[in-house]
Amino acid sequence: METIKKTFKYVDYLWDQEKADALGDDQVALFLYRSNILGADLRITNYGGGNTSCKTIEKDPLTNEEVEVMWVKGSGGDIGTLDRAGIAGLYTSRLRDLKKVYQGKHDEDRMVGLFNHCIYDLDSKAPSIDTPLHGLLPFAHIDHLHPDALIAVAAAKDSEQVTKEIWGDTMGWVPWQKPGFDLGLQLEKCLADNPGIRGIVLGSHGLFTWGDTSYESYMNSLEVIEMASEYIEKKIKENGEVFGGEKVQSLPKEERREKAAQLMPLLRGLCSSEKRMIGHFSDTDVVMQYINSHDLERLAPMGTSCPDHFLRTKIQPLVLSLDKNEDLSDTEAIRKKLEPAFEAYRQEYIDYYNNCKREDSPAIRDANPVIIIYPGVGMFSFAKNKQTTRVANEFYINAINVMRGAEAISAYTSLPRQEAFDIEYWLLEEAKLQRMPKEKPLSRKVALITGAGGGIGKAIADKLAAEGANVVLTDINEDSLIEAQATFKRDVSTYAVGDITDSASIASAYKKACLEFGGVDIVVHSAGLAISKSLEDTTDKDWNILQNILVKGQFELAQQAVAIMRTQDLGGDFISIASKNGLVAGPNNVAYGTAKAAQQHMVRLLAAELGKDKIRVNTVNPDGVIVGSKIWEGAWAEGRAKANGITVEELPAFYAKRNLLNEIIRPEDIANGVFSLVGILDKSTGNIINVDGGMATAFVR
Repeated sequence: METIKKTFKYVDYLWDQEKADALGDDQVALFLYRSNILGADLRITNYGGGNTSCKTIEKDPLTNEEVEVMWVKGSGGDIGTLDRAGIAGLYTSRLRDLKKVYQGKHDEDRMVGLFNHCIYDLDSKAPSIDTPLHGLLPFAHIDHLHPDALIAVAAAKDSEQVTKEIWGDTMGWVPWQKPGFDLGLQLEKCLADNPGIRGIVLGSHGLFTWGDTSYESYMNSLEVIEMASEYIEKKIKENGEVFGGEKVQSLPKEERREKAAQLMPLLRGLCSSEKRMIGHFSDTDVVMQYINSHDLERLAPMGTSCPDHFLRTKIQPLVLSLDKNEDLSDTEAIRKKLEPAFEAYRQEYIDYYNNCKREDSPAIRDANPVIIIYPGVGMFSFAKNKQTTRVANEFYINAINVMRGAEAISAYTSLPRQEAFDIEYWLLEEAKLQRMPKEKPLSRKVALITGAGGGIGKAIADKLAAEGANVVLTDINEDSLIEAQATFKRDVSTYAVGDITDSASIASAYKKACLEFGGVDIVVHSAGLAISKSLEDTTDKDWNILQNILVKGQFELAQQAVAIMRTQDLGGDFISIASKNGLVAGPNNVAYGTAKAAQQHMVRLLAAELGKDKIRVNTVNPDGVIVGSKIWEGAWAEGRAKANGITVEELPAFYAKRNLLNEIIRPEDIANGVFSLVGILDKSTGNIINVDGGMATAFVR
C-alpha cells in the first residue's frame, strides 16, 4: 500500500513502510508491529496501558471451516513490547454468543472465566477484562489507548459536549463505567446509534479507534489524538495560565537533585513501614509546573481519573509541607516533621478502604503513598521494584497532563471514591496480582559494589542482580563500567565512576544510588589490588596504596553507608572481600597480608558496633581466583609464581591442587559466597566465609 508520511506535532509518526512490507500479509504480525510503535510514545499510552487487536480468518482445526478469530493483547501485557506470546486468540462468534448468557453487571467476573471457552489458539495468554470491548465491535483492527489528551477530554466536566465540539458527529461517547462485558455492549450500542463514526471516547477512561487495516487503524488513532491535543493547546493559550500560575519557584536543578538525594533514604524508610520499597525521582518541566502551582493544593487530593493511573499511583499523592529551602542535614528533625504526614496518609487510606469495601473485597494493601510531591524540588515514587516505581512516576506525569488539559478545557473531574475503590480492589485485579511471579530473594534491595568494572566485582553484581537486587556499579575506570552496565537490562543497574581513596568520590557514588533507587541496602567492597614483595622491596608507596584502597577505603565506604542505612532504618549488609592472606602468613606478602588482616578485623569491629542497627557486617575470603580475576593480571601473578617457584602459566593448576577439594576457584564462586551472606544467612554477622576450595591453614576456628 502506498503511504505518505504525515507530520504530527503532538504524537510521533513511527510507521516504517519497509518494515511493514517485510511482514507481508501477516495481519497478526502487522497488528503486533502497530502495537509496538503505539506503545513507544508515552503520550499515547504508558507501560501496560491500553490494548490492541485484529481479526483474521483462520481454518477451524475441528471442522476445517473458515472462522473469524480475534487476536488481542492478553492480561498484564504491554503493547510497547507485545509479541505473539502475549496475545490471546479467540473465536469471535463464540465471544459474541456470550451475550446470550450474560446476566448483567453483577455477572462480570463470571464472564471473564467464560472467555476461556472461546479460545481458538491453545497457546493464548489469559484474556483480559477488555476482551469483549474488542470482540463486540466489528472492525478488523482496533486500538484502545490512554492518550493524555484524550483522557483530558474524557475527564473534563463537560466531556460529551467537548467530544462533539472537537470531532462533530465522527466520534461517539459513552459515560464512565468499569471495564467489562457490559462496557463492550455499550460500545456496540454506541456504534449502532452512530454508524460511520471513527472512534469512541470513554468517559474518564480513554479512547477506542479502528480501521480496516493495521495502517488505517494506526493513522486513525494518531489523527484523533492530534486533534484533541491541538484543541487543548489552543485552550491553554487562550487561558494564559496553567494550574493557576506559579506559587513556588523551583530551586536550581543541581540543588534539587542534591536535596532529593539527601531526602530519598528518609522517604524510603517511611514508605517501607510494611515492605521495603525502591525509589525514583523526577523533576521534569511538566512535573515542576504542576507541583509548584497554586492549584496543586486543590487538584492533588482529587486523585487521578483513568483506572490505569490510580492502579499504579494510588488514588492520590502525599504532598510534603517542607519548605524548598529546608535544611535536611538534621535527619531526625526532618523525620519528626514528616512522620505525622505519613501517619495521616496511612490513616486516610485505611478510612478509604473501610468506607468503600464490599463483603468480598480483598484485604487492604500497603497504605503508604506511592507518589510523594515536594514543591520546589520534585516528585518521588516508591514501589516494589525499579520498573514499577518508574512506571508509577510516568503514570502520574500522565495524570498531570490529563489535569492540565481538563482544566484548560473546563474543569478536571476525578472518579468518585467508590468507583475508584471498586477498580483498585476488584477481585479480578487481585487475581492478576496473585498470578505475578514470586519475588526473588533480593528484590526490593539496592546493592553498591566497588571494583565492579570487571573480575570478582562484576561477578558479584551479576549474581546480586540475578537474585533481584538493583545494583550500583562503581570503579575507577569508566570504560569498564560502561561495558559492564551494558550487560544489564533496563531498571536493574546504574554506575558511578569512583575512587575508593577519595571520600568525596564515595559520597558521589552513594548520591547516585539514592537518586536512582532511593538508598542502599547492601555494600560490597570488592575494589582492590595486590602487591607481592619482600620486606626489603616494599616501598612506602606500596604500603600506602594498599592501606588506602583496602583499609581506609573500606572505612570510608562503611561510614557513609551506615549513615544512609540508619536514615532508612531498614538494617543492611556490608561485605568485605578480603583474602586468605589476612589469615595465613606467607613470604613476600607483608603489605598486602597486613591490609587484608586489617579489613577482616574492621569487619569484626563494625559487626559488634552495628548489630543494634540490624546492619550485618561479614567477610568473604577468596584465594587463588586466577581465572577471570583482574588482580591476577601482571605483577601480582608474577610475584606469586616466583614465591612458589613455578611459572605464571602453572598458577591455576597449582592453586587448584593445593586446596582440599582440588577445585579451581572462579569469580562466580566468590559471588555465591556474597549472596549466601546477604540472601540466605540473615542472622549472621561478624563472620568469615572462606571460598578457597578448603585451605586448612586458613580455617578460622
